[in-house]
Amino acid sequence: MSKAVKEFLATCSPAVRQLALKARSLILEVIPGVQEQVDQSAKIIGYGFGPKYADLVCVLMPVKAGVNLGFYRAMELPDPKGVLQGTGKLHRHVKLKSKTDVAAPPLRAMLNAALTAYRKRSKKRDTNG
Repeated sequence: MSKAVKEFLATCSPAVRQLALKARSLILEVIPGVQEQVDQSAKIIGYGFGPKYADLVCVLMPVKAGVNLGFYRAMELPDPKGVLQGTGKLHRHVKLKSKTDVAAPPLRAMLNAALTAYRKRSKKRDTNG
């Protein structure tokens, strides 16, 4: 874990920090080779494959009541269990309030779907650009 991630999570309550670490472990497991970047001003940890917003797959957003796992272009992702929340045009999130929420199969499925969507976007960009 990078120093930036450690320092960022150190500002969270112990319960939120543990939940964020559990979610982080799942992200790193499901999305091999993903880059992790802290954005202090936005209070998020971004996970993606490059420096651009379009390179994002997901973000971790610690909040007082837990951790939100946000997905870029979430409206394009399948959500058969209805776990996505929010009203953003591109960004939606899943609220994680316990370790059980992190271990739930729909969350792993959302991460896999987000990775697949990223790969399709990336391939299309590479072909067009």
